[in-house]
Amino acid sequence: MSGLVNALAIFAVVVLVIVRQFRAQRISADKRWWVLPAVLGFIALREPGVIDVHHQAEAVLLLGMELLIGLATGAGWAWTTRIWAAPDGSVWGRGTKASVAVWIVGIGLRVGLFGIGALLGVHQDTTAMVLVALAATLLVRSGVLAWRSRSLHPASPQGAAYGDGVPGAPWKERV
Repeated sequence: MSGLVNALAIFAVVVLVIVRQFRAQRISADKRWWVLPAVLGFIALREPGVIDVHHQAEAVLLLGMELLIGLATGAGWAWTTRIWAAPDGSVWGRGTKASVAVWIVGIGLRVGLFGIGALLGVHQDTTAMVLVALAATLLVRSGVLAWRSRSLHPASPQGAAYGDGVPGAPWKERV
């Protein structure tokens, strides 16, 4: 794929992910939450040119920083996501205004990192770097949300209303 097509595809995926986080979505607690991030990471790291052969140390450092930013963004995104248990026992989540701030800071840090790499003269495969960061972000977010969703009380079989004091009533976690 050409660089422009890759950039447009990545931009579309990122916009889709950001827009979808503000709609209530069911959080799946299945054991496959890590598959999509693993596939994205594999696709990113199989690309030739991830590491600039003329500036290997700097390129590895930039890639490591990109991973750290991705991990921090994923953790921030997961911890700023409001989650709750529905009466049927399913767990739902939705991003908050703090989630927007996490994304803005994460994107700003990535742009700054790209600028540092350009100043150092490091050739950066932007597609691979963005996919690595997105994989790290989704991996941490999915893992933290799966962990947080297990901490919610299951819904009452009687379908009790929220906050009526009945043990097992749906519980909403505040952010």
